[in-house]
Amino acid sequence: MRQILARSELCLGCKSCELACAVAHSTSKRLLEAIGELMQPQKRIFVESNGELNFPLQCRQCLDAPCVHACISGAMQFDLKTGLIQADEQKCVGCMMCVMVCPFGVIAEIPATHRVAKCDRCQDLDYTPACVAACPTKALEFVEVREFSHSGRQTLLDQMKGVN
Repeated sequence: MRQILARSELCLGCKSCELACAVAHSTSKRLLEAIGELMQPQKRIFVESNGELNFPLQCRQCLDAPCVHACISGAMQFDLKTGLIQADEQKCVGCMMCVMVCPFGVIAEIPATHRVAKCDRCQDLDYTPACVAACPTKALEFVEVREFSHSGRQTLLDQMKGVN
């Protein structure tokens, strides 16, 4: 299964991915209209920085998902069709247990509804997730883990050849 993976050395911290994510989850799906929507769109990716390093974080789709185990209403569940952990806003009771147990801090409260939002990999787009498509430096990739790690090793080999 393809994952959204990040190359932190390429991330500028521009937050284009955050903006694209919020717009993709808005009612209008258009930036200028999304800004004025009554219920503000919620991003599902978070760019963190320590001043030197920027890193985009989103749901890692944990195999032994703490959010699913902690959800008292059954709103957080593994979707057999997509293979993803999804949040069912209709079942969510707003207890925020999933927010508390997420080891990556990437489940967010939707302030207007007191429900939660998490990365759904833009399932309704049927192509590359909005955050990946919006990244100007291609720091985000939507690839198989094996492919990502192979390209990382290849980059390292190429750099080592350039040193000699």
